[in-house]
Amino acid sequence: MPRITGRSRAVAAGFLLPALLLLGALVVYPIGYSVRRSLFDRSGGTFVGLDNYLALVTDDSLRTAVRNNLVWLVVAPAVATALGLIFAVLTERVRWGTAFKLVVFMPMAISMLAAGIIFRLVYEQDPDRGVANAVWVGVHDTFAEASGFPRARPLPVHPLKAAGGGAYETRTPVRAGVPVLLPLVGVAPGRMPKDARPAHAPATADGQITGTAWLDFTRGGGGKPNAVDPGELGLKGLRIEAVRDGKVVAAATAAADGSFALPADRADGAVLRLPASNFREQYDGVEWLGPSLVTPAVIGAYVWMWAGFAMVLIGAGLAAVPRELLEAARVDGANEWQVFRRITVPLLAPVLVVVLVTLMINVLKVFDLVFVIAPGSAQDDANVLALQLYRSSFGTDADLGVGSAIAVVLLLLVLPVMVVNIRRIRRESRR
Repeated sequence: MPRITGRSRAVAAGFLLPALLLLGALVVYPIGYSVRRSLFDRSGGTFVGLDNYLALVTDDSLRTAVRNNLVWLVVAPAVATALGLIFAVLTERVRWGTAFKLVVFMPMAISMLAAGIIFRLVYEQDPDRGVANAVWVGVHDTFAEASGFPRARPLPVHPLKAAGGGAYETRTPVRAGVPVLLPLVGVAPGRMPKDARPAHAPATADGQITGTAWLDFTRGGGGKPNAVDPGELGLKGLRIEAVRDGKVVAAATAAADGSFALPADRADGAVLRLPASNFREQYDGVEWLGPSLVTPAVIGAYVWMWAGFAMVLIGAGLAAVPRELLEAARVDGANEWQVFRRITVPLLAPVLVVVLVTLMINVLKVFDLVFVIAPGSAQDDANVLALQLYRSSFGTDADLGVGSAIAVVLLLLVLPVMVVNIRRIRRESRR
């Protein structure tokens, strides 16, 4: 073995010196300064010890950031790795697998900022703008009956009153031979049935209680309340129920001209009710960026970006799996699920650990997606440590002591994961 002389050491030190200087200036010094600064107050002139660290568990916004970071750490890497494994295994045998992998991996070419803007639009509350709600509303409206007249209501002069729960009822019981008028207002022109016809005053009929339900509004003004004026349209499809002692004894649906009829033997002396189902607000989808769903929504955007990364790495590991082991298991009678669970996954364990650890380190510093996707009203609920670090250090009420404490905590959270990764790499190199 050649002897290392003093000249060799000097040459080696000369080559290492620029890298060491950069490492010290860009890594060691900032870490040391952050640790020191975290022990001082907002101004940096008063030593406060661990008070800034205690604020992480006593301040509500900081506690939320810590809790959300734990959710991110547990959910996002696991889901992205699982999806990457599923995609890699399922696309191995299909002819168009390469094209599919390209599509799944493509989001990795997009910056976090651009992905945040995309998903801010995807999660828009308005179904006409947000793709997620457009799909959700379409599915919902397929299985749930839509309301006919959202926001329709009677005026104080009308013979109807609120019955609770969004329903309306007549002020007095109905009687046979006395026509019933059920006027409403507040129906937008676009919500009126296309085949609605002009309403007319109800006529009496033997053995029936008749009436008219119509939009008591004349375009251009004019007309009288509680009177069917020319040009006013019937509320086709409006459901009318006769209620006695809290029970529905008869029901009818208004015709195109608003007319309806109920059997007098059951409805006489009952109160007519317009159930709340007539007036239910139009379904506008899910509030994805509301306080309760904003963190899962942002995690969904992250998984969309990083599932392709996991898929490519796992796919590379899958290509190195000995095929004879898989075929031998199939010959021995194992089904595909058993082959996957007992052979493929154990052989891919080193690759899965690499992907999982890499994503865990990545999510601990997630900032861009949360900052861009979460609206101001829900940003406190979606808060994470990296975002809180930015807000505490550079916000309108900056506290560099707390910001430095958050930076140190993030470093301490990353260190164990890095140690595990380094040990794994060393074990792999010894084989």
